[in-house]
Amino acid sequence: MSTPKNPAPEKSAMFGTYARTPLTFERGEGVRLYSSEGEEYLDFNSGIGVNALGHSDKGIKKALLEQSEKLWHVSNIYTIPQAEKLAQKLVKATFADAVFFTNSGAEAVECAIKTARHYFFDLKQPEKFEIIAFTGSFHGRTLGTIAAGGNPAYVEGFGPTLPGFTHIAPGDLKAVENAIGEATCAILIEPVQGEGGLNAMDKNFMSGLRKLCDRHNLLLILDEVQCGYGRTGKFFAYEWSGIEPDIMAVAKGIGAGFPLGACLATEKVAASMVPGTHGSTYGGNPLACAVGNAVIDHILADGFLAHVEKTGQVLNRYMQQLMQKYPDLVLDVRGKGLMAGMKIKPPIRDFVDSLRSHKLLCVAAGDNVLRFLPPLIITEDDIGEAFKKISAALDDFQSKTH
Repeated sequence: MSTPKNPAPEKSAMFGTYARTPLTFERGEGVRLYSSEGEEYLDFNSGIGVNALGHSDKGIKKALLEQSEKLWHVSNIYTIPQAEKLAQKLVKATFADAVFFTNSGAEAVECAIKTARHYFFDLKQPEKFEIIAFTGSFHGRTLGTIAAGGNPAYVEGFGPTLPGFTHIAPGDLKAVENAIGEATCAILIEPVQGEGGLNAMDKNFMSGLRKLCDRHNLLLILDEVQCGYGRTGKFFAYEWSGIEPDIMAVAKGIGAGFPLGACLATEKVAASMVPGTHGSTYGGNPLACAVGNAVIDHILADGFLAHVEKTGQVLNRYMQQLMQKYPDLVLDVRGKGLMAGMKIKPPIRDFVDSLRSHKLLCVAAGDNVLRFLPPLIITEDDIGEAFKKISAALDDFQSKTH
């Protein structure tokens, strides 16, 4: 009698746009995730920098449940008190005077691009629409934001690239100035590049960009979708440079797991965005902004950002020690605060897979960089545990190659 074969797994009905691991999670708590098989993982990915307060935060759950029992969505035809409240908090804590809420980082960057272009259109200078951006950047996956990012891998196959973007290698102020022309309206940059390999921009370079914008009547746009909201140890990464942008895109940590984003701008710039110039059906709805208010209150509470800055220093120290211990395998350390990475010799995708076998979740970045984006509530003990796992994975690689 033959043994019956197991039925073939059901084919996924989803687009094949992700190279997903079969690993699935059932629940999360703090900095831990628990798989469907009951295995515990230390999360140094946090949903690619989204779960700023970890998993199942009590304050977020309370805000979500309370609002869900009242009102979820009404559209922006009406005034939304939760959005007004969150916008006021953001204005008070940043350079900005006005906020537009979105559902994602790409939408926030799209709004920033449109706002910059429309500002000059409103000044009767429609010829000023070009934006200087930087190689190694990532701004999203819409047609506009892939053009802004300039990565050929993301542009290929989608027809003509949206015009109006010039890309310069970051760090060269003279090259940026030489690229400024009569059609230039803005400079767009991530203060810390995430997908591009955890490249933190030099303070002098950032202040130099601000001076170029002031000298040539351009707008400075910051993409702080990944590096903002406390990730580097300050509320926003631009604070490390002692400058202020004209426009800034925000997402990821702003909702700590709930889809939410925002475009922030000065009063002068935002004034051109009048009724009819932009919109969003879901953006800033009561449910999202109830969560957003709980998140910002937590992050701006006394001592929280100091904790992030301190644990960021601890993380950097562990990376430096690992580079000394494995000089042939750990080639460079990068980043700022709890947005950090190590350039390693082992193929990055294989190494991320190896770390999963050690029950540590990390994510890859460009230039063969292992990216660390733990929840901002991470402790020194958690970091020590993570680096024991990384060291064990490096030992595994070393033993295979000798």
